[in-house]
Amino acid sequence: MEKPAKKDIGLISTGNDELDKKIGGGIPPNSLSLIEGQPDSGKSVLSQQMIWGSLKNGYKVAIFTTENSIRSLITQMESLNLDITNYLLLSRLQIFPVDARKTAGSLNTGLSPMVANCALRGFDLAVIDSLTYYVTHVGVADLITFFEDMKALNGKGLSVLCSAHSYAFEEGTLIRIGAMCDAHLRLRMETMGAKLVKILEVAKVRGAVQKTGNIVSFDVEPNWGIKVIPYSKARA
Repeated sequence: MEKPAKKDIGLISTGNDELDKKIGGGIPPNSLSLIEGQPDSGKSVLSQQMIWGSLKNGYKVAIFTTENSIRSLITQMESLNLDITNYLLLSRLQIFPVDARKTAGSLNTGLSPMVANCALRGFDLAVIDSLTYYVTHVGVADLITFFEDMKALNGKGLSVLCSAHSYAFEEGTLIRIGAMCDAHLRLRMETMGAKLVKILEVAKVRGAVQKTGNIVSFDVEPNWGIKVIPYSKARA
């Protein structure tokens, strides 16, 4: 039987042209990506921007959320001017709430098969926000196996984007996982003058179509989303 033609989809984008330029134009399809950072540094917001940008670029997206219900995620994205309602109605987007506390011991027997099923169902991108609770409750071997399984899904046409708190990883483990990923983005908070600014460090984007910007400073504004601030201005 002849295999169906591979769908022509664009980059994993944030939907924000200025921010996309800083991460090399966007993350190439069929990639494994990790967003890690401090609490309140913008991990979920960046993930949601990438969900939005990918939907606009023709992706079919599945979200596995350990921190939101379906309604709260919709509301949270609406507050950033990212209305995903039509994509849900058109079945271009599905949201799967996951109770990590009840499934912490089943990273590779529970969550991993759920994500793998997305490849069989024709999804182009699976977003896991977040892996923090799993990372702190499974062994290093199980965690490496999970990321190896996620990387294998790239060959089946599924991109995977994971977010987690940096503190959840041991340093050596984070280095190993970062090396496995095609894109590795780090977030932190910095006090600059009288304000607190979010900082994105683009550690790696393998196969980027443009030069990556190493450091990006930004704010998150209600009804707007991510607003990039020139790093020199943020430090002023």
